[in-house]
Amino acid sequence: MATANKNLSDYDKATIPNAKDFRFGIVVSEWNDTITEGLFQGAYNALIENSVSPESIITWHVPGSFELIYGCKKMQEQQVDAIIAIGSVIQGETKHFDFVCEGVAQGIKDLNVLHDTPVIFCVLTDNTMQQALDRSGGKHGNKGTEAAIAAIKMADLRKNA
Repeated sequence: MATANKNLSDYDKATIPNAKDFRFGIVVSEWNDTITEGLFQGAYNALIENSVSPESIITWHVPGSFELIYGCKKMQEQQVDAIIAIGSVIQGETKHFDFVCEGVAQGIKDLNVLHDTPVIFCVLTDNTMQQALDRSGGKHGNKGTEAAIAAIKMADLRKNA
């Protein structure tokens, strides 16, 4: 397990680019909202901790993880420097999990290939609710925090590369 010995919320603030002049979009799935709101809080707090003003963070909600693709595509029109796609898909009894996870991963990948605004994949794809809780502010930290740090780094790369 990739997160077994890692706290997703740990980062060295001294290595993070200055983010005070960047604008960020966050698109959050309403499905499994206990998890996605925890991820959102982790991402939002990390952005604020790294000098991003609340006015420079645009947040939209979409019904489910599959809708993150369209939400992120439309968010690109808001002149943001990076976008964080936040979702949670938990394994059920059918193959629906596989189709949603594959579609969202490919859709976010396509946005990154086709457009100039980085889209960060912060979609938990867990086998159980407990695994999702552990990664959205629980014992493994918060994947939202990790996604926000990635967004800052990618916004900086976009600006300076």
